[in-house]
Amino acid sequence: MFEENITWLSLGMLGVAIVISPGADFVLVFKNSLSHGRRAGVWTAIGIGLAISIHIAYSLMGIHYLISHNAWLYSIIQYAGATYLIYLGVKGVLFSKTKPSIVQGDIKPPSITSHYFLQGFLCNALNPKTMLFFLSIFSQVVVPEGGSNLAAYLYGAYMILLHALWFILIACIITSTRLQNRLESMKKRLNQVCGISLLLFGFALIFRN
Repeated sequence: MFEENITWLSLGMLGVAIVISPGADFVLVFKNSLSHGRRAGVWTAIGIGLAISIHIAYSLMGIHYLISHNAWLYSIIQYAGATYLIYLGVKGVLFSKTKPSIVQGDIKPPSITSHYFLQGFLCNALNPKTMLFFLSIFSQVVVPEGGSNLAAYLYGAYMILLHALWFILIACIITSTRLQNRLESMKKRLNQVCGISLLLFGFALIFRN
């Protein structure tokens, strides 16, 4: 029992470490929050959180194992993810005018908010690194031969909430009045830096072994 508790504590801490590690998801939430306001950042975060459910479903069905052991399937996901990150990066670099955003209560039409949701969802769902992470984790918590996978479902729910809440927190911090006032003069430059970072993440996916 003690060893089992230690294992779950380790998995929980590993989840936190993965979520807070800077990556494409963080850059995208930062960029959307900075350039388009809190609502855009929050919807991006929600999209990222729900994308985790795709990785969990794949892991529970064994599809992640199939993908990771078939080079052509993995390559499709890898290049799709890289292409999307490069697309987002180019948009960020070419974003020349920073539109003023109302931090508190910035109301966007549903079509706009769904756009940011889709960005967050695709950024995470097409990330092969995230796919391999969940494959390795769920190989530890999924019970073979038709046993109960309640623990796997609970851990999956934990990871969904952890991702969503962490990036919502980031969006709220970035769009806080005090920080917005300090970043106002640097918005254009920061947006370009975020775009370049997304480009680098995309090219890294293409050229890594």
